[in-house]
Amino acid sequence: MRTALAMKTSDSAAISREGRVPAVSRSPSYIAVEAVSKAYGSRHGAVKALENIDLQVREGEFLSILGPSGCGKSTLLKCIGGLERITAGSLRVRGEALSGPPTKTGMVFQRDVLLDWRTILDNVLITAEFLGLRREDLKPRALQLLTRFGLSGYENRHPWELSGGMRQRASICRALLCDPELLLMDEPFGALDAMTRDDLNLELARIWQDTGKTVVFVTHGISEAIFLSDRVVMMDRNPGRIVEVLEIDLPRPRSLAMRETPEFGRYVAHVRHLFAGLGILKEG
Repeated sequence: MRTALAMKTSDSAAISREGRVPAVSRSPSYIAVEAVSKAYGSRHGAVKALENIDLQVREGEFLSILGPSGCGKSTLLKCIGGLERITAGSLRVRGEALSGPPTKTGMVFQRDVLLDWRTILDNVLITAEFLGLRREDLKPRALQLLTRFGLSGYENRHPWELSGGMRQRASICRALLCDPELLLMDEPFGALDAMTRDDLNLELARIWQDTGKTVVFVTHGISEAIFLSDRVVMMDRNPGRIVEVLEIDLPRPRSLAMRETPEFGRYVAHVRHLFAGLGILKEG
């Protein structure tokens, strides 16, 4: 069950952004997760991955799900993406109950999942093939995305010729090819070095700022969640549940230097203190 602070923060007004309409004014429940539970069967009985999850995701907001390994954050994301069926409760996207992956949705996984026998351009264009669209119609956009993510000149290379960071950039291009309204990201930068991660954080923030997509982003990085997000959902495990939903009241656009400010530090300290109280992190 969520704490009183969680109830307060999740239901309060959205933070306005420079040059953008506050997300809450457009739709308070673009994604509605109500009393959702998820259990897996095993030889030793049912294992609860999620229990009584209540969450409203606003249209156009950037929301991060933060928590330790095994807390069910990736499971929750897969449920929202229609890749996992819930055991109890209800889950709606754009007002419609899910019966499979929602339309106009892109997903980025922890691993890039590129096909080694296809070129980078062909890997990006595979989204068009899945949707039955003409490759040639979307090729200009694919090339534009590859340029934006620093992959110009690598269109005809194969994944095994690229670094891990470059491969993950290509996977993001693939997810963005058909201009999805909803972008689901499952720890996409977790395996990258710090400098590459910072670079991709900035590019993702710019894309979100430019397009107003709804983004649900799973991470185990406290600073990353605070830097990117309008709100941070914090979860505990055994079973996975929400313990607090924190509004991030920091101006946009955000620079990496903001992470050194006292305001940013207070958010980090708050999250660390919460997880320390749950026995997830040690203080001191």
